[in-house]
Amino acid sequence: MIRHLVLFKLNEGVTRDEPRVLAGAKAFEEIGRKVPEVEFWECAWNISDRPIAYDFAINLAVADPDALQRYANHPDHQAAVVQWREFATWVIADYEF
Repeated sequence: MIRHLVLFKLNEGVTRDEPRVLAGAKAFEEIGRKVPEVEFWECAWNISDRPIAYDFAINLAVADPDALQRYANHPDHQAAVVQWREFATWVIADYEF
């Protein structure tokens, strides 16, 4: 199994209640049901007020590297990425478990 973690940081001046941000979050919330390769899915807004904290997190699991690639290339994932590029940056980590 591969765990795929993504942490998003909203750009300066962007707030999580903006319509485009809400739409981006909704797009990712729905991916877990739309992409067949996803075996575990959760995403949520950060609740910490620490200055080093990121704003939004995705935690998912897939079976293997090929499944991860299919997830990354899936049209719904690609559409969500395009949305988030407008208002955030992110970091990822992929590891086997």
